[in-house]
Amino acid sequence: MEPAALRSGFNDHISVESNGGFDCPKNKQPFIIGVAGGTASGKTTVCNQIISQLHDQRVVLVNQDSFYRSLNDDQLVNVHEYNFDHPAAFNTELLLSCMEKLRRGHPVNIPSYDFKSHKSIEPSRLVNPADVIILEGILVLHDFHVRNLMKMKIFVDIDSDVRLARRIQRDTVERGRNIQNVLDQYSRFVKPSFEEFILTSKKFADIIIPRGGDNDVAIDLIVQHILTKLGQHDLCKIYPNINVIFSTFQIRGMHTLVRDVKTTKHDFVFYSDRLIRLVVEHGLGHLPFTEKQIITPTGSVYSGVVFCKRLCGVSVIRSGESMENALRACCKGIKIGKILIHGDGKNGRQLIYEKLPADISSRHVLLLDPVLASGNSAIKAISLLLSKGVPETSIIFLNLISAPEGIHAVCRKFPKLKIVTSEIDSSLDKNYGVIPGMGEFGDRYFGTD
Repeated sequence: MEPAALRSGFNDHISVESNGGFDCPKNKQPFIIGVAGGTASGKTTVCNQIISQLHDQRVVLVNQDSFYRSLNDDQLVNVHEYNFDHPAAFNTELLLSCMEKLRRGHPVNIPSYDFKSHKSIEPSRLVNPADVIILEGILVLHDFHVRNLMKMKIFVDIDSDVRLARRIQRDTVERGRNIQNVLDQYSRFVKPSFEEFILTSKKFADIIIPRGGDNDVAIDLIVQHILTKLGQHDLCKIYPNINVIFSTFQIRGMHTLVRDVKTTKHDFVFYSDRLIRLVVEHGLGHLPFTEKQIITPTGSVYSGVVFCKRLCGVSVIRSGESMENALRACCKGIKIGKILIHGDGKNGRQLIYEKLPADISSRHVLLLDPVLASGNSAIKAISLLLSKGVPETSIIFLNLISAPEGIHAVCRKFPKLKIVTSEIDSSLDKNYGVIPGMGEFGDRYFGTD
């Protein structure tokens, strides 16, 4: 069936509670956030505001309340003597097990807890792996092992009188309790447990949010930090010259189509061209520029920039030729050279043909090859450009997907050039093909099996 949403914009968002049935890539760990704070401090509000701003990411919210232990008959008889704010009230072992499965990219069944019967009930809730996992609850920062799962720890801090007023409203309206029982429970268990267990976990927080969900500035800063971290593949921390286009549902959807073995040639070309255009535009953004002021038709002054005009493209035949049209569409009249490299297996790459602009040494070069696998062909091509007098800092290598082995090989030998790619894959197979990859790109694009 034609994926019309992608052609028109692919703007439908997946549910933030349990987004869609995807597995996390094996080489990418989810960003786990812990949100703690006293009862009725606004933790859920903060979580929902973070989720609403991460609209291009897969996000799941896991509540610590789901892991309350079911009360036995004796405990139910004396339920008003039970401390629900004590660490022992939670099944922390089960919580850790579920979080570890999500961290490893596996779906889990989260218990459903009924606050009126004080028992776990059926059905449980299926939660799929995601880019961001938010664990929310009063004691999520108390346990050392739970804290160790988190990449960001947040404590929501709000006045105790406000929390009490909110708790009275919540417990009487949503949980069917009377005010006197709520006040009695608060004075006997909630307040002492807050001071002994919850408030003392505040020191483990990376970020403390005063005023809870009303603190828009704090939430905006948190979201920007999360987005920055999500955009950093582990290899980007090793090699600062790698630039991975920030992933959105739009980009992930196009990758799903071009990687699918069942995708027709027509659709493969269509969505590959869209991805290539994004990579080219992103690569052009790394060119040097000068500032320039112009006058708009309204007579206003606009402070803008002018990019470097002396550039050219070089495609690695033949897959790289698929990227030429996108480059021409972005840079009118650009010169494009060609390099043909032949080889078999990991070694033995041989330069067969090259035709490059005579003045290439004075130009910035956009090297075009949609797949970076072992890196041997790329190294041969880059070495040729350097032999022609092109400075390493003037080369921007553009590709759709990259294997870690190729990135290591190229970046270790040429640490000053830039690599721009749309995704970093897991590895190479025994035939030096990228995994999960997209197959033989040239054959699929040009229809030559």
